[in-house]
Amino acid sequence: MLVSRRRLLTTLLQAQKWPFQPSRNMRLVQFQAPHLTGPHLGLESGNGGGVINLNAFDPTLPKTMMEFLEQGEATLSVARRALTAQLPVLPRSEVTFLAPVTRPDKVVCVGMNYVDHCKEQNVPVPKEPIIFSKFASSIVGPYDEVILPPESQEVDWEVELAVVIGKKGKHIKATDAMAHVAGFTVAHDVSARDWQMRRNGKQWLLGKTFDTFCPLGPALVTKDSIADPHNLKICCRVNGEVVQSSNTNQMVFKTEDLIAWISQFVTLYPGDVILTGTPPGVGVFRKPPVFLKKGDEVQCEIEELGIIINKVV
Repeated sequence: MLVSRRRLLTTLLQAQKWPFQPSRNMRLVQFQAPHLTGPHLGLESGNGGGVINLNAFDPTLPKTMMEFLEQGEATLSVARRALTAQLPVLPRSEVTFLAPVTRPDKVVCVGMNYVDHCKEQNVPVPKEPIIFSKFASSIVGPYDEVILPPESQEVDWEVELAVVIGKKGKHIKATDAMAHVAGFTVAHDVSARDWQMRRNGKQWLLGKTFDTFCPLGPALVTKDSIADPHNLKICCRVNGEVVQSSNTNQMVFKTEDLIAWISQFVTLYPGDVILTGTPPGVGVFRKPPVFLKKGDEVQCEIEELGIIINKVV
């Protein structure tokens, strides 16, 4: 009975929280600028805004997101203070956005994780998460180019919600999973379908992990800045035409279930990235199939998180 009352109280508090308390809207970024040496950590001043230099605010802060996340609450509290201070904002035109996380220990991906994506393939919804991976070397920034490899003629688009781990864990319970999440970002799971579906014994890895096949960004939006990560509009546009349009409420396995499942097999570390699957509308299942070509521009956008734009070269 006591547990039930606590749950009811928590539900009521959460119900009150969102209408009356604006989110802190913490949007962590890694960036470079001509007047700065090497990568720096910053805060994006709102979706599509300029950048506050966190390292200028506190020179003791690490300059990479991996180190920032490893230090946990200590560094997050500094970033929160920076949010409330009246700090100078570098114009967006003067900075180069890097991927919010670079060189993580692992990039874990989930296949067939949207109900509507399963329907477009005419396949049953999975009973257990389908897991594969990309190598960290596939990660590029939110506005970097995607390079068409000469080894593939069937390169496809996939917009995805990415989860960034903030706290180490193994055998994590679903009920505890969100305590291990730092935040969310937009991912483009670029896929070479010939290598994924026909070559290499039909194992997915090689088709998913060519260099530049994992654009991320523009910001790591902390979990407390998002009302509900499982109710966000998600879309992809190729040359301005909407090719994917869905909602993260179509995910078969939510963030908590995925973390619980994956952490049975591997230890999750701060900075690890989980790509949670793509909605319908990919090129390979169109009639006839459509693939990316040189000169195309792909825009992947998720409500509250932002937009990444990658030219295909």
